[in-house]
Amino acid sequence: ELVEITPELHIKRSKTGLELHIDPQPPTTRRGDAWTPIWMVEENPARWLLVRMNDEQTRLYQLLNRGQGISLPSAAENPLQEVLGSLAKVITIHSDTDLSANPDADLIEHQGDPHPCLALTPLNSGLSAELRVRPMGPGQNAYPPGHGGAQFVTLDPEGQPCRAIRDLETERQQADALVSACTTLHPWEVQPYYWHIEETEDCLEVLEQLAQLSDQVTLEWPEGESLRLRGPTLSGLALSLRLRQNNEWFEASGQVQVDENLVLDLQKLLGLVAQHDSRFLPLGDGQFITLTTAFRKRLEDMNNLADSAARKPRYHALSAPLLEEIIGEVGELKVPKRWLEYRDRLRSAESQPAELPKTFTAELRPYQLEGYQWLMRLAAWGVGACLADDMGLGKTIQVLAVLVARATQGPSLVIAPTSVAHNWRAEMQRFAPTLNPVLLGNQERSAQIEALKPFDVLITSYGLMVQEIEALNAREDWNCLVLDEAQAIKNPTTLRARAACQLSADFRVITTGTPIENNLGELWSLFRFLNPWLLGSLQAFNHRFAKPIELEQSPAVRDRLRRLMRPFILRRLKSAVLDELPPRTEIRLEVTPSKEEIAFYQALRRHALEQLDHAETIREERARFQILAAITRLRRAACNPRLIDPKLRIPSSKQALFLEVLNELREGGHRALVFSQFVDHLSLIRQALDEQQISYQYLDGATPMNARSQRVQAFQAGEGEVFLISLKAGGTGLNLTAADYVIHLDPWWNPAVEDQASDRAHRMGQQRPVTVYRLVVNNSIEERILELHAQKRDLADSLLEGGESSARLDAEALMNLLREASLDEDRA
Repeated sequence: ELVEITPELHIKRSKTGLELHIDPQPPTTRRGDAWTPIWMVEENPARWLLVRMNDEQTRLYQLLNRGQGISLPSAAENPLQEVLGSLAKVITIHSDTDLSANPDADLIEHQGDPHPCLALTPLNSGLSAELRVRPMGPGQNAYPPGHGGAQFVTLDPEGQPCRAIRDLETERQQADALVSACTTLHPWEVQPYYWHIEETEDCLEVLEQLAQLSDQVTLEWPEGESLRLRGPTLSGLALSLRLRQNNEWFEASGQVQVDENLVLDLQKLLGLVAQHDSRFLPLGDGQFITLTTAFRKRLEDMNNLADSAARKPRYHALSAPLLEEIIGEVGELKVPKRWLEYRDRLRSAESQPAELPKTFTAELRPYQLEGYQWLMRLAAWGVGACLADDMGLGKTIQVLAVLVARATQGPSLVIAPTSVAHNWRAEMQRFAPTLNPVLLGNQERSAQIEALKPFDVLITSYGLMVQEIEALNAREDWNCLVLDEAQAIKNPTTLRARAACQLSADFRVITTGTPIENNLGELWSLFRFLNPWLLGSLQAFNHRFAKPIELEQSPAVRDRLRRLMRPFILRRLKSAVLDELPPRTEIRLEVTPSKEEIAFYQALRRHALEQLDHAETIREERARFQILAAITRLRRAACNPRLIDPKLRIPSSKQALFLEVLNELREGGHRALVFSQFVDHLSLIRQALDEQQISYQYLDGATPMNARSQRVQAFQAGEGEVFLISLKAGGTGLNLTAADYVIHLDPWWNPAVEDQASDRAHRMGQQRPVTVYRLVVNNSIEERILELHAQKRDLADSLLEGGESSARLDAEALMNLLREASLDEDRA
């Protein structure tokens, strides 16, 4: 800002009389004998002053020793006061002494205005703000509060000489009171009564608070420049909303009254909220409206719940209770009769918790009863439910209670991994005798499906579901549709995921201990099956949630997604609901590799980097696949060099440590579950156990179902000191509480998969403390993977309040992992 001013005459009392000088001083040359009647002065970083002397002021300047000032004796005070009126026509006069001693001066007395004025000036992307007072009123000269002469003589707006009296103490008090009240100014203070606010968002925060302090301050903008806040800060009470039914959707319309001259349409308001991540929404020409934080969150949630493919905001009928919760209190709400019916149905279910059927013979723990009632409420609502309890908390038994309670409404369908299908039938026969479990057979499957009736529960695998999707889809009267271990449909492009979404049922349930295993796209896939209207298309979901959360680490977006999903996910942790469960201790055992292992590992790593660094530019997905293949070779080498080349005779330090630990456990009377993701690694361990004549049970993905059950029962009965299990094959459907130690031979990308495996021993029925060992080679790729575990858990913890997950790594991140996975040869 460039402001033109005229110089002023300052009079100060001294010991010998009076001191007179001009301020501000014009610049001089080195010789000190040249000057100009026009010059520039930097007042602060936001404003320069253009000082201009007229001819009369120039003559006065020369009389005052070229502005250096003169001294007058005390006897000159009265004559000086007699000419103050005449001098005031030439220049404004400031004094720290009383200018009214001589009544002949004939000056009009003016009581100075102490009210603070805040001068706001655009500066880069923000504002400068300077607090001043204008004793003579708006448009007149401005001065720092409490500084300068207590009196001054000047011309009033009518051109008459007047004497203004300033109350410096009151000026300071009012200015300080304003600064104390306007807390949003405090971080931007550069010097007393001057602030530099760097960003527009911060400027608007300051302006919002200043608007609430309008009786304490006057805002001053340069001509043509302003950031204007239209109307008061808007809350939900400013919204008038109307919902109109259109088949299975409710279309929303409405408006917000900003001020008496401005009304905003709801669709435009939602569009502004989607485009700007702020409470301050721009209207153009420097004008903004302000929303309360709570109202903005409501509008964000309305955007996220709306059908992303529709031109106007519309909401699925089943989202009525959720939308009503989001909307909260509004100024006016008009809804159709169908909306009220949905709301009343849910309220009825909430007010009358479902009773357990008398024919259901299991005794549910309190949290299991709560889970059953939650499932029944969502069934009454008509929406899908994700039961995501921690492993070992009895998700199956909670769902069984629902199947019994709803059995009269038609046949149900349970789709589960092959490994647990027989467990479903056994649990039904034990606790739900009124249900008729039907395993989908190898022959006449269509006839089996057609013959189903109420109280029948068809149990099938994901593989058979895909094969028989036409016959399953032909029935439109499925009562309950249950996907057990629903992470099986986490990839939305697979046949099983697409087939599951084709099936229709009155109530859909998924059970999984790990709703997110690798990335947020898996969560979207689960909800496409459960409530496809909730998260919209995959493209919209990635834009609204996945990218901001996984790539930008946005806590606000993560919180919005969590609040959106919260009504449809129930997750409890063992640590929160099972007081009687014994403690679980996790210990990392560091493996120090031999010099031969280090040399072999480093040669593999260098060779991989050379190949990848010199490879031609390839597509991201292909590059990611090649890097993962190289990393997998390093992981296998860290386990045992023979997994890379069976002819090698380099001893495995990891295998040696494992056998040492295992023998210590055997001496203490302990039994262990041993997991590896590499089946051929388990084969090498089996050879070592055979050589030492250690008894064991064995299980991998190729083990037949009957043999699988027999080996589990045998181990539980005491046969075998060790149970060797491939990680994926042992992640679900096993109860192995006869072991009190778990050993992970190699870390998997996702800690959730490891935890599922560890929970085979640490679950209901376990009487002893469980210890989990992880064998990790120092400074290797295994350490790098473990470093990722914390951030992988954090994402799902915040979304699921206790889940585990991992974010997807792109090719560049994987390459960095490979580069950093170097063994320290000097430490060998």
